[in-house]
Amino acid sequence: MSATVEATYWVETTDPLERAAEAMAGEQSTGTFVRVERETDELRARFAAQVVSIEEQEPSGRTPLPGANTSDGPMRAALIRLSFPLDNFGPSLPNLQAAVAGNLFEMRPFSSIKLMDLDLPAAFAERYPGPAFGLAGTREAMGRPTGAMIGTIIKPSIGLAPAELAEVVGELVEAGIDFIKDDELQGNGPHSPLAERVAAVMPVLLDYRERTGRMPMYAFNITDDLDTMRRNHDLVVAAGGTCVMACINLVGLAGVEWLRRHSQVAIHGHRTMFGAITRSPQVGIHFRAYQKLARLSGVDHLHTNGLHNKFYESDAEVIAAITDVRTPLLGGNVTVPVLSSGQWAGVAHETYAAVGSTDLLTLAGGGIHGHPDGAAGGVESMRAAWDAAVAGESLAARAARVPSLQHAIDRFG
Repeated sequence: MSATVEATYWVETTDPLERAAEAMAGEQSTGTFVRVERETDELRARFAAQVVSIEEQEPSGRTPLPGANTSDGPMRAALIRLSFPLDNFGPSLPNLQAAVAGNLFEMRPFSSIKLMDLDLPAAFAERYPGPAFGLAGTREAMGRPTGAMIGTIIKPSIGLAPAELAEVVGELVEAGIDFIKDDELQGNGPHSPLAERVAAVMPVLLDYRERTGRMPMYAFNITDDLDTMRRNHDLVVAAGGTCVMACINLVGLAGVEWLRRHSQVAIHGHRTMFGAITRSPQVGIHFRAYQKLARLSGVDHLHTNGLHNKFYESDAEVIAAITDVRTPLLGGNVTVPVLSSGQWAGVAHETYAAVGSTDLLTLAGGGIHGHPDGAAGGVESMRAAWDAAVAGESLAARAARVPSLQHAIDRFG
């Protein structure tokens, strides 16, 4: 029997659920709603997507998607699971997306339709090895074998000249930071070209390594057209860098996979524009499915959002996202979950209690750069809070001994 991909969808429709499921399967495989010439039973048996299960749910009560046909009866909701023969598209991430998503979101019968999860066969791991460095390689490169990995985003995200950027990096590395990244908005603009940023930052990092034996990671944002992105990668590697950042949704999964095959350093996967794909509960792709595709494409780090963030996701959704990224996938390297958005020292205990691990890269922007004692105080407060969380010591008790932590609480808490 041929290998299959199984996809789970949340749907709402006024069509009979069985008819709706069959329409989904037909649209995304043999592509017809009626039998046509040469569509034999044998052909359908081999190539048509199959309905695996229909689990009826309570309708959400939300306003139907624009253009939805709601004239056939009462609204019904279900989790529908379809099985797609791998023979239809082979182990190809772009063609997989055409099969399991494709035209589905445009189908008139559906008031809601969202891809929730994917179960992929081993053939995908054979073609897509996933992260080259992952958790172990990241820890080794940044010299942080245990404990939470503390990082930050350069703030202000745009506006610093390369020389000013180098000064900020110097403060951060002396404070013991593990990881620094460009903002997704900081690409290769004329006010601060990538080449000039690399030339300014790398001597600071290399000098610190010469003195201490340890060099924090700096994720330079190399996102661009593919040929330019490759040249950007080579520029970073030639200067001694250990990480590059690619915005997954801006270069596409195929672009990330192309970079993965070429890259000699870890790839920090930023999910900017992800809200356009998933924010609506009625249409798009859920993070659980999305993160599997991103990990297979080769990112070593993947953004999951963080607790008490400034965006729309609830804490429960964030914890589920972190758990999903930490769940083994087809035997590949472990991708590092990246927590960001509104993070500061006071979130450490709650995060550790929910996740139960320090195999996380926690990025604090304002929580470090906006600390009243400066960036160094911000880094120290983050490290103190995470160390206390792991040791089972309360935030208040540790703050009584670490002034920068108390100052963080006074400022942000």
